[in-house]
Amino acid sequence: MLKLTNARQLRTLLVQINRKYSSKTDTAHYKVVVAGGGAGGCAVAARAVRALGQGNVAVIEPAKTHYYQPLWTLVGAGIKKVEQTARPMKDVLPKNCDHLAEKVAEFDPDRNTVTLGNGKKISYDYLVVALGIQIDLNKVEGLVDALNNDPLVGSIYLPDMASKTFTAMQNFKGGNAVFTFPNTPIKCAGAPQKIMYLADEFWRKHGVRDKAEINYFTSLGKMFGVDKYAATLREIVKRKDIHVNFRTSLKAVDHRKKTVTIEYLDSETGEEQTHKYDFLHVAPPMSAPDQLKNAPSKFVDSAGFLDVNQLNMQHSNYENVFGLGDCTNIPTAKTAAAVGAQNKILFNSLQSVMAGTSPNGQYDGYTACPLVTSYNKCVMAEFDFSCMPLETFPVNQAKERRSMYFFKKNVFPEIYWNLLVKGHWGGNKVFRKVLHLGMSK
Repeated sequence: MLKLTNARQLRTLLVQINRKYSSKTDTAHYKVVVAGGGAGGCAVAARAVRALGQGNVAVIEPAKTHYYQPLWTLVGAGIKKVEQTARPMKDVLPKNCDHLAEKVAEFDPDRNTVTLGNGKKISYDYLVVALGIQIDLNKVEGLVDALNNDPLVGSIYLPDMASKTFTAMQNFKGGNAVFTFPNTPIKCAGAPQKIMYLADEFWRKHGVRDKAEINYFTSLGKMFGVDKYAATLREIVKRKDIHVNFRTSLKAVDHRKKTVTIEYLDSETGEEQTHKYDFLHVAPPMSAPDQLKNAPSKFVDSAGFLDVNQLNMQHSNYENVFGLGDCTNIPTAKTAAAVGAQNKILFNSLQSVMAGTSPNGQYDGYTACPLVTSYNKCVMAEFDFSCMPLETFPVNQAKERRSMYFFKKNVFPEIYWNLLVKGHWGGNKVFRKVLHLGMSK
């Protein structure tokens, strides 16, 4: 009897394999395909697998390692090791999904297919796009060479360079320290100044700060997009004696001459200036992934970001396509906190469409940016679509606090690994209401 049961199971399995991998079409088919194995991709895939079962969900992701990127700021300051932010991709993806360890090469939403880097086509009933944002190092002339060859140039936006950033901080003995913020979309928009504040404190502790000048070149017109927190940051840069250069952008780096070329964005004559550097931290330009920029025009907006409804994450033109996170044109800051709120709303929308009804999700734009200002303090910025504070705790979160640093360093990573990527975290809205006695949004 046992042998017969196993034989039946084997025949059933062979039928399923044959259905998915037809020799005529060389196309595998899934109920749900998730493009991207970052925070959003893992969270939605975990929810989908629990709802649909094994064999119905595939995640397309070539990376072998999954990183908790919000900690790279602390890696750059020597507080954490990059290894502490990393786990094998196979251990983070839901166990019962199919992992397609290839890059996405092409989207064809009119035919409900995705082509992989190896040429194989994957068809789907529903598609979730969660590809993240693309780092464009080559958009700054000389930046790649500088990162590879100058020991005093770093960037916390890449795992190996985050570690290098701390080494560069240790080796800096004085002179002009330059920090930049790009004139492009960016993930974790607070990170370029967070590492600057940590460097300032590190150099003060080691007797270097009085020999240094810190210059912050930012494309923005103010310190932060939310006025409440921007006011605090203005006082911090004043206290730390940091020179802020608004509406500027890094154009080129010459590591042999130890210079940066800065473009002045509001100049009618295209003014540029060259500045010497003795330490350089670069937040590189970023953009939509190339696979999206090369996709059909109805699939993306003019900048190449996936075109979705900002309230329910459903695609604007394809009802069976959904997207979340950094690769979309949802008008909120690109953070893991935003994905934490978006993933549950997206999955509810997906289930509604599967059931033949319209999505009714109401994402309010919630996002968060823990602005680390020292080795033990943090400003916990939380806000919505309109850049109005949407705070969890019943205290003034624009104030630097040790408690908020504890959440950033210790609590949020646990939420990420144990709840978010496993599809058990839908944001902190419930906690916010409880802590505000039901009087919060």
